Amino acid sequence: MKISNPISSAFSLTKHAGNLRIARSSLIKTAHLLERIGLAAVGASCGLYVGATLLRQKGGLFESGWIVLLTMFYGALSYYVGIDLSRSVARTSIASTSEEYNGSEVAELMSAAGTFGAAIAATLSVSILVLDQNLPNGLIGFVAGCWVVGSSLQVAAGTMARNHEVPMDKE
Repeated sequence: MKISNPISSAFSLTKHAGNLRIARSSLIKTAHLLERIGLAAVGASCGLYVGATLLRQKGGLFESGWIVLLTMFYGALSYYVGIDLSRSVARTSIASTSEEYNGSEVAELMSAAGTFGAAIAATLSVSILVLDQNLPNGLIGFVAGCWVVGSSLQVAAGTMARNHEVPMDKE
């Protein structure tokens, strides 16, 4: 198709424009913001499933409809803040060839563990809802625990990564 030709020519025209840096910078910032909002939406939808699973348990601690909103909000927050580590922190840990500890590995491990825990909780919640299972409170507590711990690890990792000072290259 010839649709890609006008698009690529438009991008090549903006490459040669005098104020490219401003347009490119705002484009990248906008793309990053859209990515963060998309991740927040994914986190909120995972929280919806976890909250709905907790709400289904009768006679339990989570009989209020607020639990769904709370899990959705916390999921949106954790996915927005957590998953994406700043480029400089990720680049520092990848570029580090020595066995010296630089502090960014903890944030990466926490982010990975948090993403895994939240994803397990969301997957279990979806399967419980889709298969219409009545499970013991212990398993529902496990799902809630995975969600809280995973989401909390994501928030902590994202906060650590954004506050981590990256040392200057010594070259």
